[in-house]
Amino acid sequence: MSTYKSDFVRTLVERGFMHQCTDLEALDELAARQQITAYIGYDCTAPSLHVGSLVQIMMQRHLQKTGHRPIVLMGGGTTKVGDPSGKDASRKLLSDDDINDNMTGIREVFSRFVSFGDGATDAVMVNNDDWLSELAYIPFLRDMGRHFSINRMLSFESVKLRLEREQPLSFLEFNYMILQAYDFLELNRRHDCVLQMGGSDQWGNIVNGVELGRRVDSAALYGFTTPLITLASGAKMGKTADGAVWLNKDMLSAYDYWQFWRNTEDADVGRFLRLFTELPLDEIARLDKLEGAEINAAKIILAGEATTLCHGAEAAKAAENTARQTFAEGRVATDLPTVEVKEGDLKSGAALYELMVLAGLCKSNGEARRLIKAGGARVNDAQISEEMAKVTLDEVTAEGVIKLSAGKKRHVLVRPA
Repeated sequence: MSTYKSDFVRTLVERGFMHQCTDLEALDELAARQQITAYIGYDCTAPSLHVGSLVQIMMQRHLQKTGHRPIVLMGGGTTKVGDPSGKDASRKLLSDDDINDNMTGIREVFSRFVSFGDGATDAVMVNNDDWLSELAYIPFLRDMGRHFSINRMLSFESVKLRLEREQPLSFLEFNYMILQAYDFLELNRRHDCVLQMGGSDQWGNIVNGVELGRRVDSAALYGFTTPLITLASGAKMGKTADGAVWLNKDMLSAYDYWQFWRNTEDADVGRFLRLFTELPLDEIARLDKLEGAEINAAKIILAGEATTLCHGAEAAKAAENTARQTFAEGRVATDLPTVEVKEGDLKSGAALYELMVLAGLCKSNGEARRLIKAGGARVNDAQISEEMAKVTLDEVTAEGVIKLSAGKKRHVLVRPA
């Protein structure tokens, strides 16, 4: 029997989001007694967030669904500095235009997971550049900098790792944790925000914000972090051989997103169902017990539920149908990712290794040739092992396409144009 008083804390703990909290009992009592406002910050380093950010996004969704208000903080200001947490090197500095373009792309993600508006529990999106760029340096150092101990800042893991590896840590980056702490103070003043959530690598930054609020405004603030999400194999969540698993459909198709979840390792299925879907916990417990070939049914449910949240039910169903046609029925599913190639190039014969790169199945000609030589490439499901093989119009199927495959799970259609 759960001892938690609030639906919010109970949900996070039972579904596996809990790593550390500055005062879980007090936060639980507060969330049970009244509506709270909580935030998570996202720096604008790319035009989309990827699956590595999905744990944080799902926390904000649970926050809203249990009757509280989420703040999505866009790091328009902090992106100009660069967070050293979990990084081995300084981050590339972006222009204001790049940051604004990235912010536009990131905004699209959130409308699918939380609802925005003027209601009591409606999410709000704010940009920390609104206050950080207005700060006067000397007054800021005098009013805020005096509350931070260099000795303590040097003890945080994100700083220690860089120093121990003798990797440069710029003064610009060293200021990041002060700016993030100040964000929490500002959000408490402007929006009555009492909770900052984030990944485990943000613990030091979050604690700084909690302490700054207490010292400057005598505010009772809280911090909550999630565990680092790694795969059962030990690999980092959200990274594949093809790169990041983006959440925006213009950077990764709904089909490829569905496939990412469908290819989940057996040992991760139950955990990912708890974190990345809203299925009831008793149903997840049932699915988590499946073994052998039966676990594939749980993976298909995981893929469908996760893709529905990110891309909608229609896209999820279409992805499942495409996968079934491609794998179970052996058909050429025309909804697979498609690239166009000039008909004239195929008429004279195009190098298979070049087409594999064009289709995004390999990153370089060398990689493609090695894949072909090793027997990992297929044209219309026929294995090709001659690394200089050509693909011609003779390979065009009745559907008007040529199916290229890298291994058994990655497929792209080539359409003559």
